[in-house]
Parts: sequence; structure tokens; C-alpha cells
Amino acid sequence: MKKVYFFIPALLIIGFIWFSKTAQPVKDNIVGFVTKPDLINEEGLTVSQRVKLPEGFQRVYYPEGSFQAYIQNYTLKEFGAPVVNYDGSHYFFQQGHFGVLEVPVPSNGLQQCADALIRLRSEYLWEQDRKDEIGFEFTSGDYCSWKKYAEGFRPKIKGNKVSFHKTARKDTSKDNFYRYLNLIYTYSGTISLHEEMPAVQKIEDLRVGDMMIYPGSPGHVVMIADIAVNEAGEKLFIFVQGNTPAQSVHLLKNLEDLDNSPWYKIRLGEEMAIPGYVFSKAKFIRFIE
Repeated sequence: MKKVYFFIPALLIIGFIWFSKTAQPVKDNIVGFVTKPDLINEEGLTVSQRVKLPEGFQRVYYPEGSFQAYIQNYTLKEFGAPVVNYDGSHYFFQQGHFGVLEVPVPSNGLQQCADALIRLRSEYLWEQDRKDEIGFEFTSGDYCSWKKYAEGFRPKIKGNKVSFHKTARKDTSKDNFYRYLNLIYTYSGTISLHEEMPAVQKIEDLRVGDMMIYPGSPGHVVMIADIAVNEAGEKLFIFVQGNTPAQSVHLLKNLEDLDNSPWYKIRLGEEMAIPGYVFSKAKFIRFIE
């Protein structure tokens, strides 16, 4: 149930390769991919401000206060900010992103791909004063809520069995909230998210905040950060991800389609390539509302 760390040897610096049974690794990445500058607004300091719309497309907007609007309006670092690993080093491949979100990366290395998206969702609920809704399942299937953690309940883990006992004083502080998230990062991940969250079955139903996922050890997951649509109903998508090793949360270029990059076209159930990873099947889940 514990999270396993995978480190990339220096000899693999010319290719970022993750192995899994059904997801295929990206091969022969070439340093120096270029995103057409007419679709990037270097002055933009939020997700939606940073990326321009292709001709004939309109951005999909969501109600103020929604999780979707929260992601679209998330603050970015200045253009050109590097993706930084949890230990302060720069990630070796800096050509796959066009924006870095203002999300701190803990030095403990726990905030990996699924964890980064869990944090975005949890911070949103915290800011909306919906704290009682913050909670996630462990890979074991046991539900761990912020409410019970704040009351002092802690998991006792024996093999695959989990029980909760009151062993700490009540603490509703933000510092304790981040300790709670560290616990979630340790015992949750792509497998638990895939099992817990409802699937999105139709392309027309996809919305900002939905996540393309491959559950595994290691698995991977990315989130839709923006959507554009044309009069014919064709949709284009922007993706944001955390990563393993834990690093800056960042917006992804589309290295497979430089004419439309950073926008992506999606067909559910088909192979989907992002910088550093290939999903063998594009399938999506959604945080429970």
C-alpha cells in the first residue's frame, strides 16, 4: 500500500521512459521542440490567460466559485519558469511545458502526479469553506477524511487492514491540513483515484478538472486545465500535471501536434501521448462533487 519511488538514472537523460504493462514509454524525445508563439501569451499569469485560442474556437467558461473556474484562473509563475524537482534541482527535460503553477513542492518528495491533483482539489475545497468534503480513499479502499484527521483520528495500518483511532488532539490549522495531505500522498495514488472517482464516458461530457488516468505502480494522471470548442462542437484541451519524481505542477505542450500545441485533440479509448508519457487508452475520471 505504501508508495514506491522510481528514480531515473542519468543515462536515460535523452529519453524520459516510464514502464508499465499497458502504457507505452515515449521514445526518442528531441530537445528543442517549439510551440507556435501565436498560441502562447507569455504575459499571461493565469492558466487561461497564458494560452490563446485557435482560430474558430471559443473558450468554455464556468460559474464563478466552481472548481473549473478555480483551475482556469489558477496563478502561474512568470513565463519561462523551470520545472523544479522536490530537492531543488531542475527537471532534466524543460521543453515539455509552457507554464508552472504557483503550487509549492514539498521537499519530502511525496507530492507526485496524483498527489498534485489531489492537492489542487483539496485547496479548492478549503478555500470554498467546504472542508468537510475533503477526503480520499487509500489504495486499500479505506476512506480518510480531513474532518476526522483534524479531530485527532489517525490510521493504524497492519498489512492491508486499516483502522482509525483517536491518538492526537484536535487541530484544524492549515499546517495540520498539510500533514493530512502528506498522509494521503503516502497511501493514495492513481489506483485509489481510479477506483474511487466516477468515470466520464463521453467526450462531450468532459470538463475542466476531469482527469485522464492510467492506474498503476507507477501509473500516471493529468488534469484538463482549459477547454475550447468550435461551432461544430469539436473540443480542444489543455492539460496540467504533477510528476514523479515530485516536481512543479505544470502546463503541457503538445509535442505530437505542433500546429495546435499546446492544445490537444482527444478520442476516448485511443492512445494519447503527452511529454514523457503515453496513455495506451484515453480514459477519464472526475472528482466527486
